[in-house]
Amino acid sequence: MDASKRKVFARKAFEDDGAVLIEGFLNPEQLARCRSVYDWCVENPGPLAFELFAGTEKETHNENANPGALEQLNALVSSIPFGELFADLWGSKNVWYFAEEVFLKKNGKGGRTPWHQDTSYLPWDGPHWANAWISFEAVPQRNSLEVIKGSHRGILYDGTNFLDAEDPTAPLHGGSALPRLPDIEAERRINPNKYEVLSWATKPGDIVVLHPGMLHGGAPVDSTFRNRHTLVLRFFGDDSYFRSLPSHSDSGYTQAGVLFVDQLGHLKDGDRFRAPCFKQLR
Repeated sequence: MDASKRKVFARKAFEDDGAVLIEGFLNPEQLARCRSVYDWCVENPGPLAFELFAGTEKETHNENANPGALEQLNALVSSIPFGELFADLWGSKNVWYFAEEVFLKKNGKGGRTPWHQDTSYLPWDGPHWANAWISFEAVPQRNSLEVIKGSHRGILYDGTNFLDAEDPTAPLHGGSALPRLPDIEAERRINPNKYEVLSWATKPGDIVVLHPGMLHGGAPVDSTFRNRHTLVLRFFGDDSYFRSLPSHSDSGYTQAGVLFVDQLGHLKDGDRFRAPCFKQLR
């Protein structure tokens, strides 16, 4: 498939399915720069770093928006053609970089990341959002990110609180503002065909791009694939809007979430998602 056909395919897959694999997007030098920033974040954790299910066999290192890495990350995303990729994928004139997320599953013990939608945690609405998942190993499909096809167009559920290792649906916000997550893994065990799940085996240099409104979860590592190092970079474009989180929440989250609250606190529902703290790439 030539480059123009690949672009058309990616645009349609992202719009319809909510996720697409972009093979070979990063060359070895770009991938090495991504890994350098990733390693710095792991070695220099910021205020939002924590261990999911600490002390259990499901333990996974996770971090969002490390302020100490901001300068490095802005330089990184400016040096790689993410702006062109997402402008074409969305049909957007402008592209901004939001922030990073870091995952580390190691020693064959990192469990499944519970199914969730990022839009339960972040005040985001609109079609021009994307997460670029960059894993530094060749990841078998059974250990890769999984997404439910088309779920970015469906129900927005409450988030999981990521605290209860036995209940992956334990609600983040509580109350009745958002419906509780279904127990997707339990339902899949009963009926493997209930959900149309997409996942891909990836090679270093590939990126998996998904809309953050997708129901998604990271598969576990295991005895034959023991470590997965993943850097997630998040972007938004012209048709991106502010949508406040539940106001009566047990989570401790504000209506603007927990990231960049001072910069976003003035926005109202339906406002374009804009703030000068976000690096404009295009």
